[in-house]
Amino acid sequence: MLNKKYLSELFGTAALLSVITGSGIMGQNLGQGNDAVALLGNSIATGAGLYVLITLLGPISEAHFNPLVSVMAYKQKQLKQKDLLPYIVSQIIGAVIGVWVTHLMFHLPIIQASSKMRTGLGVWVSEIIATLILLTVIYLGIRYAKKHIAMLVALTVTAGYWFTSSTFFSNPAVTLARSLTDTFVGIAPENIFGFLIPQIIALVLILKAIKK
Repeated sequence: MLNKKYLSELFGTAALLSVITGSGIMGQNLGQGNDAVALLGNSIATGAGLYVLITLLGPISEAHFNPLVSVMAYKQKQLKQKDLLPYIVSQIIGAVIGVWVTHLMFHLPIIQASSKMRTGLGVWVSEIIATLILLTVIYLGIRYAKKHIAMLVALTVTAGYWFTSSTFFSNPAVTLARSLTDTFVGIAPENIFGFLIPQIIALVLILKAIKK
């Protein structure tokens, strides 16, 4: 039987990706081509979904839903070594399932590849900054305002959609899964490493800062 912590990470990440992908599709459909309307719906739904998921699943698995957060937790001795890889695998599998289930709900081909290009120096720098902000909020939130962590993360991500050119991916599992949807929230597979590398750079920077 799967550990309930791993199931929590799988289910939570799947639900998160379903919210991200589904609200993007709905926003684009209802916005009739207005990207601002689509992004507004997408950001609000994502923030709301994150708040609910972190609040409910936090007591079970700490609600990471993000390999970077799991690595940071491991480095701070908040996550056991034996749990690190299962957490990351659960998050990636959950993210992909979330995208596929959303395609099914919206009568779209389940297996897709995104054609949406997200690249360029500005976007790469944006993703470093976005990831640094997210990990810093989580680190400080857990340390000084743990009872508010769900709201802190939810509001950070909601705002991040709007003030970053990369729209605040900040999550390798999310990045990989969004390459599998040719919808509003997609990212072309050839652009994945342009996001993963900045995310990893940000993780290294925050870990060095914490160590000091």
